[in-house]
Amino acid sequence: MTTNLITVVGENIIDLVPDQGDDAPYHARAGGSPANIAVSLAKLGSRAALAARVSRDVFGGRIRTRLSEAGVDNRYLVDAAEPSSLAVVTFDEERRASYDFWLNGTADWQWRDRDLPNPLDEDVVALHIGSLAAYLSPGAEAIEQMIAREGYRGRVTLSYDPNIRPTIIAAPDGSLDAARVRTERLVRLVDVVKVSDEDLGWLYPDAPPEDAAAEWAEKGPALVVVTRGGQGALAIGRSATVTVSAPKVDVADTIGAGDSFAGALLHALGVRGLLGPGGADRIAGLDPETLTAIIRTATTAAALTCTRIGAVPPTAEELEVALK
Repeated sequence: MTTNLITVVGENIIDLVPDQGDDAPYHARAGGSPANIAVSLAKLGSRAALAARVSRDVFGGRIRTRLSEAGVDNRYLVDAAEPSSLAVVTFDEERRASYDFWLNGTADWQWRDRDLPNPLDEDVVALHIGSLAAYLSPGAEAIEQMIAREGYRGRVTLSYDPNIRPTIIAAPDGSLDAARVRTERLVRLVDVVKVSDEDLGWLYPDAPPEDAAAEWAEKGPALVVVTRGGQGALAIGRSATVTVSAPKVDVADTIGAGDSFAGALLHALGVRGLLGPGGADRIAGLDPETLTAIIRTATTAAALTCTRIGAVPPTAEELEVALK
């Protein structure tokens, strides 16, 4: 366990996950991309906190229990009167998950400036944002203002995973352009970006994902990592670019796989002393061998998550065994 704290900002969502069969019942499982990342970090042995607005309803109680049992620091949790957010999960033939969201008036998007930590505690070495909380108003604006604060960049490592849900952020008024502008603005503010090839394909339908990622790498981040599902990942740093294959596993479902990747990526950077003051420069200088080892850790964590139902990231011991 490290003494440094990695803080994640964003939502918890209750995933309603069906058993197999047309008339199968649904099981409620606490998830949400930022919450999954915080849980992944804690299970791997990093100190992690989640800044989130958590409802007082019965699902909110389940969310708090999940975070507590995983060892996630609760110092930045905000008690919220609004209901919890829900997502109904469906699977395709390859057990890849898609989601129908129930978000109107729910707790996760109602951030006010006073709800967010300012300043961050001295033990925080990294701040991660992303997913729906980075796009849905009114909270998205408060989160963007938070990471843009003078004094954060250079003191804490800023990390971002768009994890875009097109059916939610692409409103009927044609907000693809608005989503692209917001995404690129956030990319310019951070040090590390993890993004899926699906996200890049939606944002830039006329450009190969690797080209779009290379353009992002020119905008300021010290590291841009593109996940490619079962094909592994591409990492573009300032001193090295590497590709890493994903381990072959029997897939139960893909829920939370990208979040486990992001959590393991931050964990792997943290245990190497690459987060915190001056972290961006250290990450920018990574050699190919070290960068490959970091990305292999993340791809393996994602693969292990795919072997089980729901967003259940691996423990440190499970990951250590799989990496041998």
